Amino acid sequence: MNTTKSPATGSAQPRQPLDRDAWINFALSVLAEDGLEGLRVEVLARRLNVTKGSFYWHFKDRQALLNAVAAHWRDLRIAEVEAQASIAPQQAREQIHAVINQYATQPNQVRMRMELAIRDWARRDALVAAAVEAVDQARLRNSTRLFELAGFSAEEAYTRALLTFTHVFGLSMMMFEESISTDIASRHTAIATLITREPG
Repeated sequence: MNTTKSPATGSAQPRQPLDRDAWINFALSVLAEDGLEGLRVEVLARRLNVTKGSFYWHFKDRQALLNAVAAHWRDLRIAEVEAQASIAPQQAREQIHAVINQYATQPNQVRMRMELAIRDWARRDALVAAAVEAVDQARLRNSTRLFELAGFSAEEAYTRALLTFTHVFGLSMMMFEESISTDIASRHTAIATLITREPG
């Protein structure tokens, strides 16, 4: 049986054909680590221990892969935020707290690297910029829905959602870059400030 080394572990594994999704997911992980420069066909193929022919079976060229990576990231993030807002009204406050806690107090380092890499890429690519805008709008829209479910008016729900979005993203980025150090209690106080005042 032909074997290859796993890109992640280096251990011998049975050689399996790479499908299109495998290329996209691996490219996303490389993007998080190495940025856009890491997404070169020959480099990806070498790291996956396959020929470039495997790549061209699924993609016309490198640009086709890049487009697919941006679209995949967009669709994953939008599906995620929509799922977070698909809850019963009585669970809304608890869900708001959980979402903020997930991103602002326990940021996922890989996801944060990926987010920053995507946003840097978006500065140079209109298609990627559109993907980022779609994700940000989905985040704001679904955060607003959560606050509305919690009993706030549409106007106040939007304001709180905007504050929450900028707070969560800003704090998680500063924590990722280690430019700010706050204890867990302080972070939870900030979260409570955003969600505890009763609807007007």
